[in-house]
Amino acid sequence: MAEQKATPLLKDELDIVIPTIRNLDFLEMWRPFFEPYHLIIVQDGDPSKVIKVPEGFDYELYNRNDINRILGPKASCISFKDSACRCFGYMVSKKKYIYTIDDDCFVAKDPTGKDINALEQHIKNLLSPSTPHFFNTLYDPYREGADFVRGYPFSMRVGQSTAVSHGLWLNIPDYDAPTQLVKPRERNTRHVSL
Repeated sequence: MAEQKATPLLKDELDIVIPTIRNLDFLEMWRPFFEPYHLIIVQDGDPSKVIKVPEGFDYELYNRNDINRILGPKASCISFKDSACRCFGYMVSKKKYIYTIDDDCFVAKDPTGKDINALEQHIKNLLSPSTPHFFNTLYDPYREGADFVRGYPFSMRVGQSTAVSHGLWLNIPDYDAPTQLVKPRERNTRHVSL
């Protein structure tokens, strides 16, 4: 009897937006996690350059010419020569959820060497309530086996809908420029779920 695979979380409700200036060979390492989803690729830089996307992915590819054609005189609102061109991907997505990733991100590994599905972790974050107004000193009080600490108001333990799941960053922390300048050697080697 063949093993039946589970349907990926939010498969029909999520787009993956990727700003890029290069071929998307990096997608091969993400294939097990991204292949079921629709990709919106926004090409930065020279629109005559052909960006190669590995076979097997469902995607749309937009460049500056497409943006000019679609937005006309308002096209200048989409920044280029930086990763903010991803905003066009947000605009054209018709899905409830958007996951975005840069074209130089690698798949992290847990301490046993197994690949970490960061997309799935973000989806679970989005589908879990958040703790409003108070910080719970346990990382995630909604995680199985966890609970709220003393003093956390009972009336707020139901939580609120999570709007943004940001991070899960390894190696160089995703600091703003001034913080990066004063902490040039700081590295993050611990994954949030470990």
